[in-house]
Amino acid sequence: MPTAIVTGSDSGIGKATAVLLAERGFDVGVTWHSDEKGAEGTADEIRGHGRRAEVRQLDLTQLPDAADVVDDLAETLGGVDVLIANSGTGTSELAVDLSFEDWRKVLSVDLDGAFLCLQRAARRMISQGRGGRLIAVTSVHEHQPRVGSAPYDAAKGGLGLLMKTLALELGEHGITANSVAPGEIATPMTGQEDEDPRTKERPGVPLGRPGDAREIAAVIAFLASPEASYVTGASFAADGGMLQMGPMAGSHLQSHDWRRP
Repeated sequence: MPTAIVTGSDSGIGKATAVLLAERGFDVGVTWHSDEKGAEGTADEIRGHGRRAEVRQLDLTQLPDAADVVDDLAETLGGVDVLIANSGTGTSELAVDLSFEDWRKVLSVDLDGAFLCLQRAARRMISQGRGGRLIAVTSVHEHQPRVGSAPYDAAKGGLGLLMKTLALELGEHGITANSVAPGEIATPMTGQEDEDPRTKERPGVPLGRPGDAREIAAVIAFLASPEASYVTGASFAADGGMLQMGPMAGSHLQSHDWRRP
């Protein structure tokens, strides 16, 4: 059976992805940082689809040893065919006010930690000899900046380019490497856990609302599927059209509120 490891799958996009992959026949490794109950809930849903789930804590501030979890899960599950680097954190503070400690924490989790997990999985995939899928959940801020998010923007931009590099380096092994760049998604990270995004109005987004975690999971699941076997080095914006609004938003803003986090 195919196996997938989804970091940060205790809630939000990670949880939706882990459950959808289980629906599609994957055994899944689930990781959590602070919400063990949430991770066990994800595992219960995976098992409800008749698939195997293994749960581990993953603290990407404790590097490089934290990445051992990828090897542990791969050993327990009998290999790894898909690794989804989804764990992330951020700040809401102007760069001039940001402490180096907070800067490093975000870079450690969002870029250093993602790199180490991807590297461990890639090594496993090469040794298995059957190819694989590496998928990073970045952000629209892989492509465009946001006030108050300097370390997050830097990390996600770096992660996006890392995935393109991995696509070049790992293609000969049949391993693809792609990014999914969500816009505003109704998740705990945006303070919208268990809320219906269709009830939220977002005039600055062409589709007029935030996204649902399951809508992002569907894009990730496509990249994890055989149908995406010739897709590598790509970044898929799943943002309701948000990235297309640069000039429009710039010409239609009515105040300077955007200058503050």
